[in-house]
Amino acid sequence: MLERTKKLHIDSARFVGSTEKLQKLRNYASTIGIMESVDSIPWREVFPEFKGNEVGTMLSGYRLREGLTQMQLAALTGIPQRHISEMERGKRSVGKERSKKLAEALHCDYRGLL
Repeated sequence: MLERTKKLHIDSARFVGSTEKLQKLRNYASTIGIMESVDSIPWREVFPEFKGNEVGTMLSGYRLREGLTQMQLAALTGIPQRHISEMERGKRSVGKERSKKLAEALHCDYRGLL
């Protein structure tokens, strides 16, 4: 008869804070036997098809996160839907003023859309 094997229960956490406080947290974690994960892969390596259109990918991701269609985003920002589509496909640049309008509607930092 086969025995059941126990799976290790592994949780992960992400912390945001000052460099000094994060270093203190790392030091404390190592004293109690917790190690940092080093097996993460940058998204650009995992999805090479997005290379060259990172801004469009970010715009599309923010829009989907908010549950908006391109038409709804166009109505919120005053930017034509056709232009939003072209920005998401990398056919049109976003620009600083548009990125600020989009960021306000998408609740994100405008610098991620530049």
